[in-house]
Amino acid sequence: MKRVVTIAGAAAQGSAGIQADLKTFQERDVYGMSVITATVANNSQTANGIFIRDPEEIRAQYFAINEMVGVDAVKTGMLFSKEIIELVSDLLDGSAIQYKVIDPVMIGKMGSQLLADDAIEVLKEQLIPQASIITPNKMEAEKLLEKPIPSEWSALVDATKELYQLGPQSVLLKAGSIKNQAVDLYYDGDKLEVIEAPLIDTVHTSGAGCTFAACLTAELAKGVPMLDAVKGSKQFVHQAITHALSFGRGIGSVRHGASRQVKDSID
Repeated sequence: MKRVVTIAGAAAQGSAGIQADLKTFQERDVYGMSVITATVANNSQTANGIFIRDPEEIRAQYFAINEMVGVDAVKTGMLFSKEIIELVSDLLDGSAIQYKVIDPVMIGKMGSQLLADDAIEVLKEQLIPQASIITPNKMEAEKLLEKPIPSEWSALVDATKELYQLGPQSVLLKAGSIKNQAVDLYYDGDKLEVIEAPLIDTVHTSGAGCTFAACLTAELAKGVPMLDAVKGSKQFVHQAITHALSFGRGIGSVRHGASRQVKDSID
């Protein structure tokens, strides 16, 4: 069984972050592990809804995983501060991990700021150049490129290629809604491909980005070629959003087991 680790924040409500990643790893039949960088627990009773983990704790989690199990692929999510990004960048730079999926998480679905403003440059300079692929959404891409990106084909293509210039091996720009399609652009320095799925009319998409990157990490660990892994992850998340959950308050969670449940019902 392939071994994958997520380095990210824990989301108390279970829809995103570490929780979403581990659910997805289980669904994709890989052995999932985690390095928790922070806990996100926004609620009406707590003034501070984000609790950052000590760097020594983060380092200890990482080395425990490497010494006891080993890692075939890694994804990063919420890293929050430049100090944590510097630490994670140093840990990964000294590793032999073949696949590194960098999801530049910046803003949560409920509006929480999950990356400090002064951390973006460190992310660009130290972590993104190590990436097998980066998976920003349009807002995150605008932050990385320091400019607005119009929802027009030429602008989106240019932005995808500019993101590639930051140094990753490939880019997946999650461009959002265009003509009733959920559109992503993939670029590896040679091939540019547009990946689409029908737009789903729902607000219940919490965890969609984390789930996409986690599925992609799992598929890469299993040896699936990059573009095939991207397309498969798109289908996985599409099913997860189609069958999303709502518990009556706020933005509901994607259903991480939807692809399996749909397949089981057909069989």
